[in-house]
Amino acid sequence: MKTAIIAIAGLVLFFCALAAGCTSPTQAEIKPVETPTAAVTTLVATTAAPTAVTTTYDPVVPIPSDIYVDLQLNKDRPTSKIHLLYNGGTGEIYVQNVRMKVTRPDGTVTDSLMDGGNQPKRGDELIVQGTKTGDRCEVWVTTAGKVYKIMDQNLYAMQ
Repeated sequence: MKTAIIAIAGLVLFFCALAAGCTSPTQAEIKPVETPTAAVTTLVATTAAPTAVTTTYDPVVPIPSDIYVDLQLNKDRPTSKIHLLYNGGTGEIYVQNVRMKVTRPDGTVTDSLMDGGNQPKRGDELIVQGTKTGDRCEVWVTTAGKVYKIMDQNLYAMQ
C-alpha cells in the first residue's frame, strides 16, 4: 500500500514539474534602444562642421560562465567589413539569437540578427560593411530569456 502511494505521489510531482517548465515563454524579443532621431537631425542641421552622433552607452554585461558563448569580432583592413563569428560554447543550447548594431561616423545604423533571428549555429557569421574611419559595434545575445550586451567596441581599419 505504501509503495502505491509513494508511486502516485511521485507521478503527481513529476507532472507538476513538467507543467511548470512548459509555461515559461520560449521567445524573447530584442527591442532596440530608441534614439531621438529628431535631436540628431537638429544637431547636424544647425552646425556647419560635421559632428559625431551622440549615442547612449549601455554597460556591457558579462554572460554567466554556465551559459557562456564565444563570439569573435574583427574588422577587415582592406575592405572595412565588420565580421562577427559565432563559435558556440557551454551555453549554446540556450542562445535564442545574436544581434549586432553598427553605427557609422555619419550616423547611419545597421542592425542585424544572426541567422535571421533563428538560433545560431557554430560557424554562423554576420558581415556588415563598415567605414575606414571607424565604426561603433554593439553586440547583444539573448540566452535563456535574458538579453546581455556583451560587446561595445569602436573598430578602425586604417591603412
